[in-house]
Amino acid sequence: MNITKQNIDDAVAEKIISFEQSEKLIEFLKAQPNTPSKFYFTHVLYYIGGLIAIGAMTLFMGLGWESFGGVGIVFISLFYASVGLKLTNVFKAKCLAVPAGICGTFVIALTPLAVYGLQHALGVWPDDSVYREYHRYIKWHWLYMELSTLAVGVIIAWRYKYPFLMMPIAVTLWYLTMDIAVMIGGDNYSWELRKLVSMYAGLLMIGLAFWIDIRSQNKADYSFWIYLFGVIAFWVGMTFQYSDSELSKFIYCVVNLLMIFFGVLVIRRVFVIFGAIGVSIYIGHLALDIFRDSWLFPIVLTLFGLFVVYLGILWQKNELAITSKIRSFLPEALRKLLESKHA
Repeated sequence: MNITKQNIDDAVAEKIISFEQSEKLIEFLKAQPNTPSKFYFTHVLYYIGGLIAIGAMTLFMGLGWESFGGVGIVFISLFYASVGLKLTNVFKAKCLAVPAGICGTFVIALTPLAVYGLQHALGVWPDDSVYREYHRYIKWHWLYMELSTLAVGVIIAWRYKYPFLMMPIAVTLWYLTMDIAVMIGGDNYSWELRKLVSMYAGLLMIGLAFWIDIRSQNKADYSFWIYLFGVIAFWVGMTFQYSDSELSKFIYCVVNLLMIFFGVLVIRRVFVIFGAIGVSIYIGHLALDIFRDSWLFPIVLTLFGLFVVYLGILWQKNELAITSKIRSFLPEALRKLLESKHA
């Protein structure tokens, strides 16, 4: 149920609850982690400011910092991190969840820079690459920076429990899979290996996100970012696989259809969006390559589209009975997750 302030005001007007009770109820609902959050212009300012600060220390880092040397980079990173943690605690104490989460994310984003500086200070940096290449190129020796970022990210996410803290963790997991592929492939590293690693790593990330989803049911959405990057990694790796077989192309379409149904099942639009794109790619292949000169194909495709609409009507009429029947066969943990999302 999506309860709005207007619903509560209406209840006061109908004398179901008193005005004092309504004020206490609103404060109580705001404090709940599973309360749907509204997006205001204030949030836009929070995220724009936070992402600018994060980008300044990650994506837009120039060569100027190299002049500080390894030790200087470490101390500056630690100083920024201490400021970020202080602001996180200040905002948390004031119940400002969004800026608190952004400041915590800023601290996690500083970790690879600090590790980079530390490696330089210890004289163990393996080549002449610089930090600003971290977000642009795939290299095996980024692994130390990535593993450290994951460790710090998990600690901070466990300590503060803000969903946005999962974003740098998800990005780092994505980076990690690509750099591991370089380490495994060595000189034989190719696009084929990249695609396979991306696809299977994406599946692992989706599995991790699903596990987090089940564990954190009725709480804040901690799995969103891992789902997002997991689906991107899996779908891109699968889509760019080379195939000259119509059977494999059909299987690709089936997998995308399964993604759509899974997305509907767990209420994750990212599966539906990428699954729909994949199905459209397959239909485009049929239209442009297999049935290019067929006058019958557009007619069949139109009828199929109308049939899908009809299935939607039938589903809407019988959704409760169908979902109840399907859920009865599912494990209890998954059943509770779906019930909490559809509540």
